Amino acid sequence: MRIDLATAPGDPERPNEDWLSAATPAAGGGVLVALDGVTPPAGDTGCSHGVPWFTARLGGRLTELSGSRRDMPLARILSESIRATADAHRGTCDLSHVRTPQATAVVVRWDGEGVEHLVLSDSVLLLEAPDGAVSAVLDDRLDRIPRAALRTRESADALRNAEGGFFTAAADPAVAARAVTGRTPREGVRSLAVLTDGASRWTDTFGEGDWAQCLAVLRKEGAQGLIGRVRVLESDPDRRGRARGKRHDDASAAYAEL
Repeated sequence: MRIDLATAPGDPERPNEDWLSAATPAAGGGVLVALDGVTPPAGDTGCSHGVPWFTARLGGRLTELSGSRRDMPLARILSESIRATADAHRGTCDLSHVRTPQATAVVVRWDGEGVEHLVLSDSVLLLEAPDGAVSAVLDDRLDRIPRAALRTRESADALRNAEGGFFTAAADPAVAARAVTGRTPREGVRSLAVLTDGASRWTDTFGEGDWAQCLAVLRKEGAQGLIGRVRVLESDPDRRGRARGKRHDDASAAYAEL
């Protein structure tokens, strides 16, 4: 088994709000967890801790439970992890605030029998079959919202963790039921990758290649190689206009050959 992972801040002067981890439990198999912390607009969020604190707490709990509790489905693990993280600052922070710290999530766990996955919001999971075919597991609710509906803070807030909008891991454990989940027989997966949207830009924003070609870059050049390619594209004056929001975003990628 080979696992390669890398993460890089979008701005070296600011903390990286992503979380990326891998675990190889003693019982066998493995776990990958990727969180992309949602950077709030300037102003009140109701929380004194901040996004990096939140993603570290949530990511640590997700990694622990995914590796140690094979009896728990990933959706339940996400729910319990959100609950535990909320409990850690419920007494000091306003968790009902619409901009309370939150994150996208990808969790993938495998053993000798199967590969389980969970995707919430706009991070990406890639699964490669033995014949080389690559499928992307996506939660595309955010992409289906017209850009005009997200133009202002108020309009985006109205759609955040709301029916007809998009969902992230924040303070409500019930959001775990909104995640895209599934299971693939172990013999049906040769390799896999997880990408936060700062790394998936290579395909879904800049169009440098399809998902199969993206996985090929990860296999040949590693996770740091893919992130490096994205940074070059972001710095190209002829390309940078394609990136929505931040010019450079926190980027995390992990690749595993099973």
